[in-house]
Amino acid sequence: MNVVRRSAAALAVTAVIGAAATPVAHAASPSPSLPSGLYGTGDPTYDGVWRQSLALLAQDAVGVRPAASAVDWLAGQQCADGAFAPYRADTAKACDARTPVDTNMTSAAVQALAALGGHDAVTGKAVTWLKSAQNKDGGWGYTAGSPSDANSTSLVIGALSAAGEQPNDVVKGGRSPFDALLTFAIPCDDDKGAGAFAYQPDEKGALAANADATAAGVLGALGKGLTAEAAGTGAAPSCTDGDDLTPEQAAANGASYLSDALAADGHLMSALAGAEDQPDYGNTADAVVALAAQGGAEQAAGPLKWLERNATTWARQSGPAAHAQLILAAHAAGADPRDFGGTDLVRLLGASGPAPQAAKQTAAADSDAKSESEDGFGVWWYVGVCLVAGVGIGFLLSGRNRKQQP
Repeated sequence: MNVVRRSAAALAVTAVIGAAATPVAHAASPSPSLPSGLYGTGDPTYDGVWRQSLALLAQDAVGVRPAASAVDWLAGQQCADGAFAPYRADTAKACDARTPVDTNMTSAAVQALAALGGHDAVTGKAVTWLKSAQNKDGGWGYTAGSPSDANSTSLVIGALSAAGEQPNDVVKGGRSPFDALLTFAIPCDDDKGAGAFAYQPDEKGALAANADATAAGVLGALGKGLTAEAAGTGAAPSCTDGDDLTPEQAAANGASYLSDALAADGHLMSALAGAEDQPDYGNTADAVVALAAQGGAEQAAGPLKWLERNATTWARQSGPAAHAQLILAAHAAGADPRDFGGTDLVRLLGASGPAPQAAKQTAAADSDAKSESEDGFGVWWYVGVCLVAGVGIGFLLSGRNRKQQP
């Protein structure tokens, strides 16, 4: 659900990366030595588990068997209570109250390890922790005890489904995750955000449309996760209200909003405070997955073509999570991620970490992808740090930039 998720979702602010289409001054990675099983060469402090989970999910989605060391690294990041933090440099040291565990990392890890199989003990403990972090409104916030938001709730729904749970049966205070998700749905008579999902209500309880939250909300309302596949061919989505809005109707309404937002240019825009709006590649990729999952591949054809023409440079700059997002978008919409605008995304992703068991990379591919990952992280880290200092938004992963956006 990007990055986000979405989002995300996500990944030390995927929207930040999405906005960074042009390289800026690069900063060296603060981490000179990284685990051999980890994808990417950048500092994993804020996104290690997220980017690893997306990388493994993307490889699995296209039939590539990830390296055992990569899978073991992810499973080994789990705390004793079942939760995951963005990155634990020393897993021999027990997690404590200062360990920054969160629902987004935990949900992404569950989805990845469940897809790969053979990690029922790990995913079972993680699901138990997620259930313990559920709010009385039925939803989840980014951290346990924080107010519910659409992105985190949707990611957890995806994790529950991946682990074989029925999200509708996971109830707190008499309310299910879908009950919580529907509270973020904006009515069709809203002039600016008809059918969209908000990230969270503002201080006065008002809802503002957020494209990233909408992409996540569509998947969550459908009970699907980050690797959602295209639904059967359907009619173009439209926004319809009812006295008892169902999750499926909310998903269709959200898809209608995304379709309208993408109609003019084929892509979504970032909306970062103090910065000029730019195409948001990560959120556009998330929207492709959501549209395909709700209404079929044809509904996502326009933005997918735009990504094929424009997003590969962004992915080269941004590293494994970005490559994974594009692979998942191509997978959902029936495109070939091995020939995505002339780029083999699967090769580049595989070469940014330990060689997959079923797709060995050439030495040249390894070198090319590593160079691309290193360059991309400079953009990621520099922009992220500047935003933290200048805008004060922090590294809030599930909503990517966590800003209300049209």
